[in-house]
Amino acid sequence: MQRAPHHRSRKSSPGRFGTERFSTRRPTAAVLLAGALTASLLGGAAEARPAPERAPTTLSLPSPPGGENVKVLVFHASATEESPVVNAGIEAIESIGLTGPAAGRFKTEATDDGAVFTDTDRLGSYHTVVFLTGGGDVLDPEQEAGLEAYVKAGGGFLGIHEAARTEPYSTWFTGLIGARPTGAASGVQRATVEVGDRIHPATKNLPLEWKRPDRWFNWANNPSGTVHTVARVRENTYRPGTGAHGADHPVSWCRDYDGGRSFYTAMGGTADAYSETDFRDHLRGALQWTSRISAADCKATIDANYRAERVTQPNQPGRQDQIGEPHGLATAPGGRVLYIGRGGGAGGAPVVTDWNDPEIGKGLGQIHVYDPATRQVTLAGALTVFGNKGGGGELVKVEEGLLGIELDPAFETNGWLYLHYTPHAGLDRDRRIAERRVSRFTLTPATGKLDLASEKVLLKWPVQVHSCCHAGGGMAFDSKGNLYIATGDTNSSGFSDGYSGNNPVPTYKGVSFADARRTAGNTNNLNGKILRIHPEPDGTATLPEGNLFTGREQAEGGGKTRGEIYVMGVRNPSRISIDRKTDVLHAAWVGPDASAPSTTWGPAKYESFSVITKPGNYGWPYCMGNNQPYRDRNLPDPAKPLGWYDCAAPKNESPHNDGLVNLPPVTGSNIWYSPQGGAPDYPRDANGVPSYRASEATYLLPWLKGGGQAAMDGPVYRYDPRGGGTERWPRYWDGKWFVGDFYDADNPRHAVLTDPRTMASGGLPTHAESLKKIIPIGAGGIRNLMDWKFAPDGSLYVLDYGRGFFNSDAQSALWRVTYQGGAPTPAAKDLVRRAS
Repeated sequence: MQRAPHHRSRKSSPGRFGTERFSTRRPTAAVLLAGALTASLLGGAAEARPAPERAPTTLSLPSPPGGENVKVLVFHASATEESPVVNAGIEAIESIGLTGPAAGRFKTEATDDGAVFTDTDRLGSYHTVVFLTGGGDVLDPEQEAGLEAYVKAGGGFLGIHEAARTEPYSTWFTGLIGARPTGAASGVQRATVEVGDRIHPATKNLPLEWKRPDRWFNWANNPSGTVHTVARVRENTYRPGTGAHGADHPVSWCRDYDGGRSFYTAMGGTADAYSETDFRDHLRGALQWTSRISAADCKATIDANYRAERVTQPNQPGRQDQIGEPHGLATAPGGRVLYIGRGGGAGGAPVVTDWNDPEIGKGLGQIHVYDPATRQVTLAGALTVFGNKGGGGELVKVEEGLLGIELDPAFETNGWLYLHYTPHAGLDRDRRIAERRVSRFTLTPATGKLDLASEKVLLKWPVQVHSCCHAGGGMAFDSKGNLYIATGDTNSSGFSDGYSGNNPVPTYKGVSFADARRTAGNTNNLNGKILRIHPEPDGTATLPEGNLFTGREQAEGGGKTRGEIYVMGVRNPSRISIDRKTDVLHAAWVGPDASAPSTTWGPAKYESFSVITKPGNYGWPYCMGNNQPYRDRNLPDPAKPLGWYDCAAPKNESPHNDGLVNLPPVTGSNIWYSPQGGAPDYPRDANGVPSYRASEATYLLPWLKGGGQAAMDGPVYRYDPRGGGTERWPRYWDGKWFVGDFYDADNPRHAVLTDPRTMASGGLPTHAESLKKIIPIGAGGIRNLMDWKFAPDGSLYVLDYGRGFFNSDAQSALWRVTYQGGAPTPAAKDLVRRAS
């Protein structure tokens, strides 16, 4: 490493700290220098460049794409006394050039002389400029213009910690850095850094949760969405002080800026930081990108790089020609999108609710097809369903109907699709029992229409429809051809004050409709479950090995099980998904209605998301969240609370149970949230029972909050480097799980990372990225998210339910969200490669 002599650049005092900062700048200086620097930084062989105006420096001019060494300038001038951090930083960067994966690639020169930025030949010899400054106004107008010209010509910039306080009067430098601190950094505090970008060379090798001491800045304006944030600091692990940001506190980010590349990290505020192996790896990867050794995507989370477009039109008056009451979608390998309407009619259509009328609840469950090639919608077919029974109270409305759609793995050749629905023809009006079924149909290739006569019933079972609600509906295939089917607990919410749905009364003609121990908590009932079957070519179904029960268990009192059950103890799982890389099931279910916890009955309403790697019991109606129990109740007086459920060994002692009494232990959820916040937790007594006192709650996932809430599971995105279109979502999102809520407000609409080591046992996500500006919320956006799936071209389709309930309206729509940001940078032709 060569280090220039220590002669600090000083400017004359007039205008140095005043508003005249820009008035003395020569507006054409950057433009005049940019042409020469472009040839130096991005040109071809040396002989093709204009002759230098001054004698060259001792460093050879880089000539990409060849070149053995990358040259790094470390600039460390300061308007105040230099920090001991500077020497540690210079030595660390020098060491990066000599050791590790970049060994022999970097040569480093350090200087505090701003004149380097007006020496075209010398400045053009560097692949990256590192600002390791102590802050303040350290460049005169010509020097700042030289830095600007360097970046415009394609140069790389790495700012470290105090660099964010450098050139405080320059709006261009503010853009280069990305954000300005509100003041000095905090004292040294140990905190947890969430490393969300697992692709960028600066972060891909770092821990998911990186615990380290540093001095932490707060920002005048949060840069997330205008820069690509690669790491965040978790504020609940230290004291952020005045100006804290909450869940989204960026600490390292990058962006393509004004022709060049800029990476900034707010870490590195202590000399000790530079001796950390992980921090050096962080800097090494940043230098690899800014120096053009490696390409990286620094545009993937910039909001402006995404476009959300409504692709269906409002229905014609009184018709549902574009969309029914939105309830689910599936994307076909060839690009078409098939989406279903549950059964509610067009807004204002008549609804029959009189049980004496044979037409009660009769509706049409529609299948529409959107073809992106023609941008046209066709109505492929409709089933006559029990599902148009309007709104109103628990004994009036209904959530049955056409509930789920999934395509056969060979859909493009056989035209098979699977529908989860409640036929009107199977309705028992006397007992108010309906039949739920999963059937295979054929979409005729020649006509694009659903062949109703092709139906093959794979599975059917009874559901009570005297009282609303919770039908579930989602379906998904794994790579072995197993079909997962989500079913709701068909239980009323109105008889337990919004806590555990375990009230043994009332009943209708002997069938309980307020006791989910009869359904979700019952090993002999298919409701409140995720089922797993294997469809066969002849239209039947078999049971794969490894479900939760075999169907042959006999136990206390002659109890039974159903072999189709893969997961029990879920309340209303509207959406499920399978990670196509790992075959892991992901699911979400809607919780009860209590707005606050109760020291008598248990937790408030929790929406739940879980990563499910094996069969299990997920608790409802016994436990929720991270195994927080409810209070039991039973005859003769259900208003009297009994003991707390044991989540490790729950018992079903309901008078309506016809399955096993002793149930599998409960597995906690990975994500749960209430109106008060994300992942509420409480101190527990010696028996493990939480206090449930609101004042004692801690919130383990501060990035989310509920209110009106209804969890909607989304896909795990998998980037396909061999396929997809130019508008596909970038590789940054690979492996991230999309979790959302029907309502936009404060509820989640995020992409999260889970730790493979802990996710199966209910481990919390390690990182969450907000999608609320990419998948827009608000009056003009997607306010009521009903389903979302990625298409083979890498674009995201989203169903917006609309603004009413139990019908479709003018806002019911299918949307497509695409990426417009372009490829990673630098382009392959501009990467620096070792000389051959």
